[in-house]
Amino acid sequence: MNAKRVLLLFGLAIMVSSVALAQDFKYIGAAKCKICHNKPTTGEQFNKWTAGPHAKAMESLKGAEKENQKCLKCHSTAASVDKSLVATITVEEGVSCESCHGPGSIYKSAGIMKNQKLALTKGMIMPTEMVCKKCHNEESPHYKGFNFAEYSKRIAHPDPSKK
Repeated sequence: MNAKRVLLLFGLAIMVSSVALAQDFKYIGAAKCKICHNKPTTGEQFNKWTAGPHAKAMESLKGAEKENQKCLKCHSTAASVDKSLVATITVEEGVSCESCHGPGSIYKSAGIMKNQKLALTKGMIMPTEMVCKKCHNEESPHYKGFNFAEYSKRIAHPDPSKK
């Protein structure tokens, strides 16, 4: 009888812990990324993003476009994801780090970020041509073609400490 109770309690403990650990990755916004990704020694990625077109994506929308979901899905990370996944990111932020790198709520810590394989299991994605083409495609009324190799060089923001 005791063995059955122990086994039952053990099973319940596993079930409860797996439910507690099952969490959606949330979008936290570029300000949270800035904490680590704004240092000269690691490439000042935040400053490069701020100076680039993605951070200014919402500014490029005019009038009714700012409320049009067809426009917002590509001009704002926060507007393009399920609202239940939004933690601290805002629509006004434009196309944030997380559009390309995935929702950062879990992988944002330095301990996880130092291990790319671990970060990839915690919501981080590596940007590929297909990630970019979710927005840079023929559906856009302003589409003028997309050359991944060329455009990815324009927004490159490597971490020199990793070389």
